[in-house]
Amino acid sequence: MESSNIRLAVIPGDGIGTEVVAEGLKVLNAAGVKSETTEYDLGARRYHATGQTLPDEVLDELRGYDAILLGAVGDPSVPPGVLERDLLLRLRFELDHYVNLRPVKLFPGVTTPLGQARPEDIDMVVVREGTEGPYAGAGGAMRRGTPHEIATQESLNTAYGVERVVRYAFEKAMTRPRRKLTLVHKTNVLTYAGDLWGRTVDRLGLEFPEVETDYCHVDAASMFFITQPQRFDVIVTDNLFGDILTDIGAAVAGGIGLAASGNVNPARTAPSMFEPVHGSAPDIAGQGKADPTATILSVAMLLDHLGHAQAAARVEQAVADDLIERQSAWTARSTREIGDDIAARVAG
Repeated sequence: MESSNIRLAVIPGDGIGTEVVAEGLKVLNAAGVKSETTEYDLGARRYHATGQTLPDEVLDELRGYDAILLGAVGDPSVPPGVLERDLLLRLRFELDHYVNLRPVKLFPGVTTPLGQARPEDIDMVVVREGTEGPYAGAGGAMRRGTPHEIATQESLNTAYGVERVVRYAFEKAMTRPRRKLTLVHKTNVLTYAGDLWGRTVDRLGLEFPEVETDYCHVDAASMFFITQPQRFDVIVTDNLFGDILTDIGAAVAGGIGLAASGNVNPARTAPSMFEPVHGSAPDIAGQGKADPTATILSVAMLLDHLGHAQAAARVEQAVADDLIERQSAWTARSTREIGDDIAARVAG
């Protein structure tokens, strides 16, 4: 599904987002894939200037692109939750990003807190449901601020929503050598939602007999991410559990500075959005200290999603080679220098 020209919406965002996105675009250009980029000022600056986070007309424009590249959003000057819910989560819900895809891969030469773990021990993909669960926004508060306050937050799980993300996970498992799928949930306590997820995996598993299926409670999975990461290949889980597990995954694979992600609309009814997992890091913004590697790996995911598999592989290999060299001959480099070096490797 090669596209001759990528129409790309770019949201640099806040803090170091502008810096790392610039390097991601540099590598995209080096990959030889033509792109037309349009930048959107969404984040803290727009919020302070206009009081808006994601105007309806901007959302409508974003629907017309092939993909979105996001840097990072967040600033301590904005009340907590405003940008996260009104911008990031709204994009996910409105553009139907029902898959949050996060690879957890230890590259050769990268130090892991797991000590003796080898790259072949840590190579998994987490398929996190992105539009339901506790993040759907169902809930409320009564008697707020009093000793009798009641707060509720409901986890919404639909048969439709669970089936489509589980099917995507099975299809992803079919593309990987091990062909193993693990459902992570808490079926012994969350009996209603857990039962829906479990039955769905069992039913769809009949359509994918080549895929080995497994189940793990989320608390046990959190432990096994650290003690036995090699037991996992493709993991499918709900929104909240996936949020927590993928940060553990980022830590064991060398840190959040290497963690890429995609908010994917597999049906392609709207553009998917790719972004580094890390935040805006306002304390180092503008200093050229931010590592753009996670953004560059997100660009590789973007390319792969749009059908440019060879270009995506070149970008990932360039990152892998750069990471090995960092270990053998480490020298401090700026954000721009890391981007230059990786782009040069991609260009060949």
